Amino acid sequence: MLTTILIIILAIIAVVLLTAAIMDKKFSITSEVIIDTPRDNVFNYIKLLKNQEYYSKWVMMDPNVKMTYTGTDGTVGFKAAWVSAVKNVGEGEQEITTINEGDGYEVEIRFKKPFEGVSTAVTSTEAISETQTKFTTTFYSSNPFPINLMIPMIKKMLRKDMDENAANLKKILETK
Repeated sequence: MLTTILIIILAIIAVVLLTAAIMDKKFSITSEVIIDTPRDNVFNYIKLLKNQEYYSKWVMMDPNVKMTYTGTDGTVGFKAAWVSAVKNVGEGEQEITTINEGDGYEVEIRFKKPFEGVSTAVTSTEAISETQTKFTTTFYSSNPFPINLMIPMIKKMLRKDMDENAANLKKILETK
């Protein structure tokens, strides 16, 4: 009986590890929203990383988060770093690595706590009409074996948060 239970447990572990071995380790998540505001207004607001204090769920999650800024906001090389006692906020920094003026930008996000990792986020704006803009953010990351088993759950949680960020941004820009 004990041998049978042990064999079943080992078989389950083997299936889980085999699944992790064949699963992709890289993933991306995209969130987009249509904002009833001209493209230039949207871009000029989002390219300033300091403005994330007003629409980013993660920054707003901790009213005591310590933000540190280095460089000129809205330009390549600008860094926004954070330190928080709240586990879901943690510690890290993001740096603008590319700006396509009027279109979008790319940041490298370096997480320190609660886990270490490096990811990329690409944010873009597209004019739908003179008064409407499609705002899109795509987050690119990866998880090593066997943590990659958690990617479906991570994607679901992050997508929800990214959609909330986009909705917050929409509300701010449509009431300006």
